[in-house]
Amino acid sequence: MQENFTPPALTAWLRRTLFLAGLALSGMAQAQFSMVPAPQVLAPPRESAAEIEKEYRIDAAKHLYSAYPTRIYRGRLPPLLYSVMVVETEIDATGQVVNVSVVRKPAAAEVAPWVVAMIRRASPFPPPAKFAGGVRNTEIWLVHKSGMFQVDTLTEGQD
Repeated sequence: MQENFTPPALTAWLRRTLFLAGLALSGMAQAQFSMVPAPQVLAPPRESAAEIEKEYRIDAAKHLYSAYPTRIYRGRLPPLLYSVMVVETEIDATGQVVNVSVVRKPAAAEVAPWVVAMIRRASPFPPPAKFAGGVRNTEIWLVHKSGMFQVDTLTEGQD
């Protein structure tokens, strides 16, 4: 009867190789979030006719999608996402971003500053005409490891 024996040097080499491969893969995902894309909004947004916060969330989400069309994940998201976070954005009466707060931090720490910067760079948002003094918009960001995203308001769901 022959025993299955792996020499200690080979075992150490395999562990080290798997560890380095894991680091490389996680580094590739992190690299997606090292640079904030420039928004592609050419014209100032039209005034929002929304009368309630839920309607304004749709206008704000559509604005984000038009600002970053190449970053939108098309179709249903996979069951395991790279990161999920909740963000509250305060928008003044002219549509300018006043403040962005992370309500629920993402599991991947590099995603939070990336999302916050994208929101700030997409300013101005549609001016919330029916909201005296501005509006607070809460949104869930669903982020894929490729650097593509959907927001919960406009999501196409998950598999």
